[in-house]
Amino acid sequence: MSISDQSAFSAIAAELLHTVDAAVVKLRSISEADAARPLAPGKWSPKQVMGHLIDSAANNHQRFVRAQQTTTLEFPGYEQDHWVNCQNHEERGWAELVGFWHAYNRHLAHVIARIPEARRNVSCRIGANAPVTLGFLACDYIVHLEHHLTQVRADGKPAEGSIIGR
Repeated sequence: MSISDQSAFSAIAAELLHTVDAAVVKLRSISEADAARPLAPGKWSPKQVMGHLIDSAANNHQRFVRAQQTTTLEFPGYEQDHWVNCQNHEERGWAELVGFWHAYNRHLAHVIARIPEARRNVSCRIGANAPVTLGFLACDYIVHLEHHLTQVRADGKPAEGSIIGR
Protein backbone atom coordinates (compact mmCIF):
# COMPACT_ATOMS: atom_id res chain seq x y z
CA MET A 1 0.00 0.00 0.00
CA SER A 2 1.48 3.30 -1.06
CA ILE A 3 -0.69 5.67 1.00
CA SER A 4 -0.41 7.12 4.48
CA ASP A 5 -2.61 9.16 6.79
CA GLN A 6 -1.05 12.22 5.15
CA SER A 7 -1.96 11.18 1.60
CA ALA A 8 -4.54 13.29 -0.21
CA PHE A 9 -8.06 12.01 0.38
CA SER A 10 -8.36 11.57 -3.39
CA ALA A 11 -5.34 9.21 -3.31
CA ILE A 12 -6.82 7.23 -0.40
CA ALA A 13 -10.08 6.93 -2.35
CA ALA A 14 -8.23 5.76 -5.47
CA GLU A 15 -6.41 3.12 -3.41
CA LEU A 16 -9.72 1.91 -1.99
CA LEU A 17 -11.22 1.63 -5.48
CA HIS A 18 -8.17 -0.26 -6.73
CA THR A 19 -8.31 -2.65 -3.78
CA VAL A 20 -12.00 -3.50 -3.97
CA ASP A 21 -12.11 -3.72 -7.77
CA ALA A 22 -9.14 -6.13 -7.75
CA ALA A 23 -10.59 -8.24 -4.94
CA VAL A 24 -14.17 -8.54 -6.18
CA VAL A 25 -13.23 -10.72 -9.16
CA LYS A 26 -11.43 -13.19 -6.91
CA LEU A 27 -14.14 -13.08 -4.25
CA ARG A 28 -16.78 -13.94 -6.83
CA SER A 29 -14.83 -17.09 -7.71
CA ILE A 30 -15.32 -18.54 -4.20
CA SER A 31 -18.11 -21.11 -4.16
CA GLU A 32 -21.12 -20.84 -1.88
CA ALA A 33 -19.96 -23.96 0.00
CA ASP A 34 -16.43 -22.63 0.52
CA ALA A 35 -17.77 -19.23 1.59
CA ALA A 36 -19.84 -20.90 4.31
CA ARG A 37 -16.96 -22.97 5.71
CA PRO A 38 -15.03 -21.46 8.66
CA LEU A 39 -11.44 -20.59 7.78
CA ALA A 40 -10.25 -22.60 10.81
CA PRO A 41 -11.88 -24.14 13.89
CA GLY A 42 -13.40 -21.34 15.95
CA LYS A 43 -12.79 -18.74 13.21
CA TRP A 44 -15.21 -16.92 10.93
CA SER A 45 -16.22 -18.21 7.53
CA PRO A 46 -15.59 -16.06 4.45
CA LYS A 47 -19.28 -15.05 4.64
CA GLN A 48 -18.78 -13.83 8.19
CA VAL A 49 -15.57 -12.01 7.23
CA MET A 50 -17.44 -10.33 4.37
CA GLY A 51 -20.26 -9.42 6.77
CA HIS A 52 -17.69 -7.94 9.15
CA LEU A 53 -16.26 -5.87 6.28
CA ILE A 54 -19.75 -4.59 5.46
CA ASP A 55 -20.21 -3.68 9.14
CA SER A 56 -16.86 -1.89 9.05
CA ALA A 57 -17.97 0.03 5.97
CA ALA A 58 -21.21 1.06 7.69
CA ASN A 59 -19.43 2.23 10.84
CA ASN A 60 -16.73 4.08 8.93
CA HIS A 61 -19.25 5.70 6.58
CA GLN A 62 -20.79 7.36 9.64
CA ARG A 63 -17.37 8.39 10.94
CA PHE A 64 -16.21 9.87 7.61
CA VAL A 65 -19.34 12.00 7.28
CA ARG A 66 -19.85 12.98 10.93
CA ALA A 67 -16.20 13.99 11.42
CA GLN A 68 -16.71 16.65 8.76
CA GLN A 69 -19.40 18.31 10.91
CA THR A 70 -17.28 19.00 13.98
CA THR A 71 -13.81 19.61 15.37
CA THR A 72 -13.90 16.43 17.50
CA LEU A 73 -15.83 13.22 16.95
CA GLU A 74 -16.86 10.88 19.75
CA PHE A 75 -18.14 7.59 18.38
CA PRO A 76 -19.07 4.35 20.17
CA GLY A 77 -16.80 1.35 19.89
CA TYR A 78 -17.56 -1.58 17.62
CA GLU A 79 -18.37 -4.96 19.16
CA GLN A 80 -17.48 -7.05 16.10
CA ASP A 81 -18.59 -10.45 17.36
CA HIS A 82 -21.98 -9.09 18.43
CA TRP A 83 -22.50 -7.41 15.06
CA VAL A 84 -21.50 -10.53 13.10
CA ASN A 85 -23.49 -12.94 15.29
CA CYS A 86 -26.74 -10.97 15.45
CA GLN A 87 -26.87 -10.41 11.68
CA ASN A 88 -26.32 -14.07 10.70
CA HIS A 89 -24.31 -13.23 7.60
CA GLU A 90 -23.84 -16.95 6.99
CA GLU A 91 -27.54 -17.16 6.04
CA ARG A 92 -27.03 -14.72 3.15
CA GLY A 93 -25.96 -15.68 -0.34
CA TRP A 94 -22.25 -15.23 -1.05
CA ALA A 95 -22.84 -13.34 -4.30
CA GLU A 96 -25.23 -10.96 -2.54
CA LEU A 97 -22.73 -10.25 0.26
CA VAL A 98 -19.87 -9.68 -2.18
CA GLY A 99 -21.98 -7.45 -4.43
CA PHE A 100 -23.16 -5.28 -1.54
CA TRP A 101 -19.63 -5.07 -0.09
CA HIS A 102 -18.24 -3.99 -3.46
CA ALA A 103 -20.93 -1.36 -4.09
CA TYR A 104 -20.70 0.04 -0.56
CA ASN A 105 -16.93 0.40 -0.79
CA ARG A 106 -17.16 2.13 -4.16
CA HIS A 107 -19.55 4.57 -2.49
CA LEU A 108 -17.11 5.06 0.41
CA ALA A 109 -14.36 5.86 -2.10
CA HIS A 110 -16.67 8.56 -3.49
CA VAL A 111 -17.24 9.91 0.05
CA ILE A 112 -13.53 9.84 0.98
CA ALA A 113 -12.50 11.60 -2.23
CA ARG A 114 -14.72 14.53 -1.30
CA ILE A 115 -13.47 15.05 2.27
CA PRO A 116 -11.98 18.55 2.37
CA GLU A 117 -8.26 18.49 3.19
CA ALA A 118 -8.99 21.06 5.90
CA ARG A 119 -10.84 18.30 7.81
CA ARG A 120 -7.83 15.92 7.85
CA ASN A 121 -6.87 16.59 11.47
CA VAL A 122 -10.32 16.38 13.04
CA SER A 123 -9.84 14.42 16.26
CA CYS A 124 -11.82 11.17 16.31
CA ARG A 125 -12.23 9.01 19.41
CA ILE A 126 -13.74 5.58 18.84
CA GLY A 127 -14.90 3.96 22.07
CA ALA A 128 -12.14 3.91 24.70
CA ASN A 129 -9.34 4.15 22.11
CA ALA A 130 -6.92 7.07 21.94
CA PRO A 131 -8.00 9.86 19.58
CA VAL A 132 -6.83 9.66 15.96
CA THR A 133 -7.28 12.00 13.01
CA LEU A 134 -9.85 11.67 10.23
CA GLY A 135 -6.89 11.20 7.86
CA PHE A 136 -5.74 8.25 9.95
CA LEU A 137 -9.25 6.73 9.98
CA ALA A 138 -9.51 6.89 6.19
CA CYS A 139 -6.10 5.30 5.66
CA ASP A 140 -6.60 2.71 8.42
CA TYR A 141 -9.91 1.68 6.87
CA ILE A 142 -7.98 0.33 3.87
CA VAL A 143 -5.34 -1.31 6.08
CA HIS A 144 -8.12 -3.12 7.95
CA LEU A 145 -9.87 -4.09 4.71
CA GLU A 146 -6.67 -5.50 3.22
CA HIS A 147 -5.95 -7.43 6.44
CA HIS A 148 -9.27 -9.26 6.15
CA LEU A 149 -9.02 -9.78 2.40
CA THR A 150 -5.73 -11.61 2.96
CA GLN A 151 -7.61 -14.01 5.24
CA VAL A 152 -9.87 -15.11 2.38
CA ARG A 153 -8.30 -16.54 -0.74
CA ALA A 154 -10.16 -17.44 -3.90
CA ASP A 155 -10.22 -21.12 -2.89
CA GLY A 156 -11.89 -20.31 0.45
CA LYS A 157 -8.88 -21.63 2.38
CA PRO A 158 -6.96 -19.70 5.05
CA ALA A 159 -4.70 -17.13 3.46
CA GLU A 160 -1.09 -17.74 2.66
CA GLY A 161 -1.33 -15.31 -0.24
CA SER A 162 -3.50 -12.32 -0.78
CA ILE A 163 -6.80 -12.03 -2.59
CA ILE A 164 -5.97 -8.42 -3.38
CA GLY A 165 -3.25 -9.31 -5.85
CA ARG A 166 -0.26 -7.68 -4.23
